[in-house]
Amino acid sequence: MPPTDVRTAPTSVLDLLTDGTVAFTDDLLDGLHTSWEPVRTPVGTFQLAPVRLDRDLPLVHAWMNDPAVAEFWELAGPRHRTADHLRAQLDGDGRSVPCLGVLDGAPMSYWEIYRADLDPLALHCPVLPHDTGIHLLLGAAGDRGRGLGSALLRAVADLVLDRRPACARVVAEPDHRNTPSLAAFLGAGFRYAAEVDLPGKRAALMIRDRVLRDVL
Repeated sequence: MPPTDVRTAPTSVLDLLTDGTVAFTDDLLDGLHTSWEPVRTPVGTFQLAPVRLDRDLPLVHAWMNDPAVAEFWELAGPRHRTADHLRAQLDGDGRSVPCLGVLDGAPMSYWEIYRADLDPLALHCPVLPHDTGIHLLLGAAGDRGRGLGSALLRAVADLVLDRRPACARVVAEPDHRNTPSLAAFLGAGFRYAAEVDLPGKRAALMIRDRVLRDVL
């Protein structure tokens, strides 16, 4: 499931995020909205393009209603449900940025890049300052199961580590039953760190460490 909106988080989470241990800035993801340029990958030229609700809602809504996606994202249903999910991030303080993944000029995936240390995830497992989280779905069934996810996850993790020098780890928390997702993360240089119980799911905590990026 996607990250919990801090506006609906329990008081204990709000205390954690506002107790002075985390520095808030005007841009919590170091320019993702404006300056993260396209990168070359083994599968083509890839770019994260922050979502524009007026332009991108029909496409993201269609993806969320694919049964294979809906099983784990749990956002199937009318268009306003997807719109509300996107708008909560777009109207927020920038700790989570919804993006289209654009490969060789064509939008083909949906991503959420978020500050894991500012997310309720921090209540359920140890996090470090500036840990950055990833959620991903591949839109077309034909893009799944052929290594594309691993290639793009590695590229995006590298992009995060290159653009966010304070970030020591890129993290993800896919459902532990989602074996294709787990395989994609492992193929992208993430390690399986633990299983954690989150609201609504048991998750596999996947971590890509800066210090291991040239090894895994």
